[in-house]
Amino acid sequence: MSNSTSMSTFLLWEFSEIREVQILYFFLFLALYLTTVTGNLLIVAAIALDHHLHTPMYFFLTNLALMDLGIVSVIVPKSMANSIMNNWSIPYSGCVAQVFFYFFFVASDFSLLTVMAHDRYVAICNPLQYETIMHKGACLQMAAIVWISSLLYAIVHTCGTFANTFCSYAVNQFFCEIPKLLKLSCSDFYLFEIGLIVLSCFIALGCFIFIIVTYMHIFSTVLRIPSVHGKKKALSTCIPHLTVVSLLMITGFFAYARPPTDAPSYLDIPFSMIYTIIPPMLNPYIYCMRNKEIKTALCKFLDFGDSSKTLFRVI
Repeated sequence: MSNSTSMSTFLLWEFSEIREVQILYFFLFLALYLTTVTGNLLIVAAIALDHHLHTPMYFFLTNLALMDLGIVSVIVPKSMANSIMNNWSIPYSGCVAQVFFYFFFVASDFSLLTVMAHDRYVAICNPLQYETIMHKGACLQMAAIVWISSLLYAIVHTCGTFANTFCSYAVNQFFCEIPKLLKLSCSDFYLFEIGLIVLSCFIALGCFIFIIVTYMHIFSTVLRIPSVHGKKKALSTCIPHLTVVSLLMITGFFAYARPPTDAPSYLDIPFSMIYTIIPPMLNPYIYCMRNKEIKTALCKFLDFGDSSKTLFRVI
C-alpha cells in the first residue's frame, strides 16, 4: 500500500510465529490485565463506598485508577485478541483510536500526579488552609482541567501523526505507537509531530521537576513534625505517590533511552510492557501497602472479617 489514502489496515508486529508461544502471550496478557483491572476497580469501589474517604486525596486517587484502567484497556485486549486469533492486523480507524486514547489517558495520568503533589503539599505544609484551598469546587475544577487539557493534547498528537502519508503498513510494535508510526512516513510533515513530542518531553520534565521540588518542601516540613505518629501518617500518604511518579518516569526513560533501531527486536515487547502495563498494574498495590485507610476500606468492602484485617496488617 503506497500511502495513507489507500491504507485500510495496519499490520502489527506479531509476538512469535510459533502458535504455542502466541497462546502463552495471550495468557500472560490476560493475567496482567485481570490483575490491573481487579486492583484498580477495588480501589475505586472501596473509596466510593466509604464516606470517610470522600476527601480530595482519594478523589484524585479514584481518577488515577480510572485512567490506569483506560491505559491498559486501550492496548491489552487488542493484543490478547491478536494472539489468540493469530491475526495481527488493526483497522486504520482502530489504530487512530488506539493512539488517541492511549495519549489521552497517559497525559491525564501524569497531569493528575502533578495535581496530587500539589494536594499533598497543601495538606502537609499548609494544613490550616487545606479546606479553604482544596475545597470541593477546586478539586472538580482541577480534575476537569486535567481531563480537558489531556483531551486536547491527544487530539493534537493524533492529528499530527495521521496527517502524514505512510509508505508502509507494517508497524514494528504490538500496538500503534507514534514513534513507530512516524518511521513509516513518506512526507516531511512527520517533523511537526516530532516537534510536538520534543515539546511534550520538556513539559513532562517540567512537571517532574515541580513534583520533586514540591516533595523536597514536604519532607522538610515532615522532619519538623515533633510527633512520630504525625511523621508516619504524613509519609504514609506521600511515599506511595512519590513511588508511583518515580515508577512512571523510570519506566518511560527505560523504554525510550535505548538507541533507536529500524528493525524490530524481541526486547521491544518486554520494554513496551514495562512502561505501558506495569505502572497501571502496580499503582493500586503501591497505594495499599502503606495506607491504612484504604486497607480498612477494602476490608469493609470485601467483608472478609478478622482474617482479612490480619492479612492487611501483615502487608
